[in-house]
Amino acid sequence: MGCFVVLFALISPRLAILGVWVFSDWLGQAYDSWWLPFLGFFLLPWTTLAYASMYIAGTNEVTGFEWFLVVLAFLADLGALGGGRRYRD
Repeated sequence: MGCFVVLFALISPRLAILGVWVFSDWLGQAYDSWWLPFLGFFLLPWTTLAYASMYIAGTNEVTGFEWFLVVLAFLADLGALGGGRRYRD
């Protein structure tokens, strides 16, 4: 399942979140409620995927270097938001 998530994430992180939600329980295990992945789908898709995958890949918690990868995903989300805004002006 992990390789498919990466391939879908390269195409679109939102498509990958949708695939993870339909075909696995990663989001249910990583998040306590439904609204955080829902908001992440629209606002921070890379961060949502990174946190869920790091949570599942580790010991059902995000620690150490895994947080670094989540922060990189957050920066990628911010870059995508900022880059789109720059081309609008």
